[in-house]
Amino acid sequence: MSLSIRNQLPGTVASVTPGEVMATVKVRLDGGQDLTAAVTLEAVEDLGLAAGSSVRALIKSTEVSLATGPVSGVSIRNQLPGTVTDVTTGGAMARVKVDVAGGELTSAITRDAVTELGLATGSPVVALIKATEVSLSNA
Repeated sequence: MSLSIRNQLPGTVASVTPGEVMATVKVRLDGGQDLTAAVTLEAVEDLGLAAGSSVRALIKSTEVSLATGPVSGVSIRNQLPGTVTDVTTGGAMARVKVDVAGGELTSAITRDAVTELGLATGSPVVALIKATEVSLSNA
């Protein structure tokens, strides 16, 4: 199956914490970073997720925000450090590719944000991703 989701990072489930309807799934990405996904309990059961399961974390490029350094005081669980490898700008929007340990992320942000943050090839950044915006699939 082909997907339009550009960001597909391989990893292994480290833990599953179930709640009433949702669960948090901690994934150790192949690059060594930890990523948290908030998914339904039904998805956990359907995918057979448990510690040790191989998965792919799927994140739409529009759900990857960028910062010029670590951010504190926010509820965003996932902060992956990386380096900008490419910036392509259009009239209103931009595509920024970021090399993170174990893979590459693409972020779709406004052209103004690229300018205000001074993003260019080689810029250090932190990719910010809410746990609710991370989907999981069997690897």
